[in-house]
Amino acid sequence: MLNPDDALIRLDAALAAARGAGADAADAMYVGDGATSVSVRLGKLEDIGRAEGEEIGIRVFVGSRSASVSSSDLTIPALREAAERAVAMARLAPEDPYAGLAPADLLATGLLPDLDIHDATEISAAELKERATAAEDAARSVPGVTNSEGGGASAGLVVTALATSTGFRGGKRSTSHGLSASVLAGTGGDMQRDYAWHSARYLADVESAEAIGRRAGERAVARLNPLKLASAAMPVVFDPRVSASLLGHLVGAITGSAIARGTSFLKDRLGQAILPTALSLIDDPLRPRGLRSRAFDGEGLPAHRTAIIAQGVLTNWLMDSASARQLGLAPTGHASRGTSGPPGAGTSNLHLEGGTVTPAELIADIKQGIYVTELIGMGVNGLTGDYSRGASGFLIENGEITRPVAEITIAGNLVAMFRNLAAANDLHFRHASNAPTLRVDGMTVAGS
Repeated sequence: MLNPDDALIRLDAALAAARGAGADAADAMYVGDGATSVSVRLGKLEDIGRAEGEEIGIRVFVGSRSASVSSSDLTIPALREAAERAVAMARLAPEDPYAGLAPADLLATGLLPDLDIHDATEISAAELKERATAAEDAARSVPGVTNSEGGGASAGLVVTALATSTGFRGGKRSTSHGLSASVLAGTGGDMQRDYAWHSARYLADVESAEAIGRRAGERAVARLNPLKLASAAMPVVFDPRVSASLLGHLVGAITGSAIARGTSFLKDRLGQAILPTALSLIDDPLRPRGLRSRAFDGEGLPAHRTAIIAQGVLTNWLMDSASARQLGLAPTGHASRGTSGPPGAGTSNLHLEGGTVTPAELIADIKQGIYVTELIGMGVNGLTGDYSRGASGFLIENGEITRPVAEITIAGNLVAMFRNLAAANDLHFRHASNAPTLRVDGMTVAGS
C-alpha cells in the first residue's frame, strides 16, 4: 500500500498521461486499504482473514464529454494506458453540459487540518482473537443466553489521495478498529437474537469487550416472550441505536441529484421549517477522530462544519459540482466518490442536536406506545415521503418501558414525522451518524 505522498506522485503521472492523450481536464483518485478480521464462535476460532487492495481511478473530460476508468495496476505504463483508454471513451460519450471539475477558485488550499484519524497502534491477529473471545464470553455469561452467533474483532488502514488538473493535491491515512458480539437467548421456538458493536478510529477508544458482550447478552434476554399487538395509532420512540436511520432518509431527500431530478419529497422545502425550532442537523467533517472525518471532499473542496438544518429550517441542498451546476448553485463541499465513477453528494459525521429532556421525561406522558430497538426492511418512498418499516422493541405503558414486542410495522409520512419530532438529550458520538432518543406521535402501528 502506498503512503499519501507516493500515491500523489502516481496520480500526478496519471494526470500528465491524461493531458498528453488529449484530455482538457482530469482528476485521479487513489484508494488503498488493508484489514484484518477475526471471528470466533463458542470460544473457538471460526475465521481469520486479511484483505488488501489498491486502485487508481482516472476521470477525464474532453469538452463536455467525460469518462472514468480504474486500474489496480499502478505502474506508470499501466496508468498511461488507462488514461489513454479513458480519453478514447470520453470522445465517444454523450455531451453533458453539467459535467466538469469543481471550480478552481473553490478548491482547498494551504495546509490541510490534522483530524487525528490515524492510530499508529499495531494489533496482531492473536490479539484480535482475544478481544473477540472476550466479547463473546461476556455475552454468553449473561443468564438466559443459550447460544452464540459469535464475536468479532477487526483492524484496518485506508489511504486515499486525490489530485486534479486544476491544482488540488491532498491525501490522508486513516485507521479503524471494531469489536462485536451476537448471541441468542431462550430455547426452541422462543429464541431471540440481539447484538452489540462499536467501532472507532483509535483502538483505545473502542468500548471494552466486556461491556459490548454484556450488552449483547442483556439485549437478547430482554427480547424473550414478545407480545403480539393489535393495530393502533400511538407514539413511537426510537432508541439511539436506530434513531439515526431517520436522518439518513432526510439526507437522501436533500442531495442535489434528487432535487435536480425532482424525485424528493422535500424538493420545494428549501428555506422552510422541516424540524421543530429546537432541533438542528449538523454535518461536521472536521470532528477529531470522527469515523467519516475528512479535510476535503471528493472533488478537492475544503470540508467545513455545516448546519444542514438550523433551528428547524432547511438551509441548503447537499451538492457536488455537477448537481450544483444543474441547479444554478455553488457546490457545498459534500462530494463523495470512489475510484470507478463521478462524485455524488453525501454527509460525513452527521448528528442531530437540540434535545433538552431526558429519555425518561420524553416518554413519561405516554399511556401506550412503542419503543423501537430494531428496524427491518426499507419501505420508504423518496418521492412521497411515505414511511413503512418492520420493527421490534418494547411496549411503553404509563410512561415506562415494559414488555418486548415483535413482528410489528410502523408507518407514517416523513414530512409529518420530522415536523413532530421530539428529541431527548442523550446524544453520544459513537457512529458516523448519531441521533438521540427520538419520539414521533401519531404513527400507525400494525400488529397481528
